[in-house]
Amino acid sequence: MRRPIAVLALAGALAAPGAVRADDELPTRAPGLWESVSRTEDGVTTARQCIDATTDRKARDITAGAASCSKNAVTRTADGYATETLCKVGPLTAEGRGVITGDFKTHVTIETTTTLTGLPEGAGPSVRRTVIENRRLGDCGPGQKPGDIILEDGSVAPTPGTPR
Repeated sequence: MRRPIAVLALAGALAAPGAVRADDELPTRAPGLWESVSRTEDGVTTARQCIDATTDRKARDITAGAASCSKNAVTRTADGYATETLCKVGPLTAEGRGVITGDFKTHVTIETTTTLTGLPEGAGPSVRRTVIENRRLGDCGPGQKPGDIILEDGSVAPTPGTPR
């Protein structure tokens, strides 16, 4: 049951950036090697990704498609963007609110709170808070291609849907 919960929580955290109205379009991150540190009550996960404008957009679009979301709203604020999502995977529903800040050239922070309903009794918390700190490390390394995801163990995987 943890995989659908993780997918739904991730979709709740990130779905809105891939499905925004033109007037509230999120900027793409600057090309290069980005490190993402994701913190939840389950722990910390770190990954690096070599991106360009195409792979940055594709990663958000794939995440947005990970669940059936009836609401994906992004609103420009004075400090960044506010998001609201309502997504469903099977019997699970995630309602999320978030804030995205940063200059998209050197750093981006995503903070979300997702309320999960439809969980089996005793399956864990029904409210999940996620903080994802993204920072640009510089240019992609030798042999890295836009779309490559470098995991904590050093293994490399392409962004789903991106040829290697």
